Amino acid sequence: MKFFRTRPTSPAAEASTPIDRRKLVLGAGVAGAAVVAAQAFQPEAVAVAPLNVVKAPAEAGDGYQVTPHVLRYYETAKV
Repeated sequence: MKFFRTRPTSPAAEASTPIDRRKLVLGAGVAGAAVVAAQAFQPEAVAVAPLNVVKAPAEAGDGYQVTPHVLRYYETAKV
């Protein structure tokens, strides 16, 4: 038994047909190019200075403390 594709007869049926792979790849390429263009023409980003956290002296047993060596670790662990 052979199956034949028939053309949709209504606009609603046309809207439900799957997207052609070539159109999908073309659309993805156009979207990617638009993102690159938007990034290229953006004004220069303003660099945000890191905040200096000032805390009261810690009492024994306060738990996690943000100290200079912890901040240094965070800086070196950035990807």
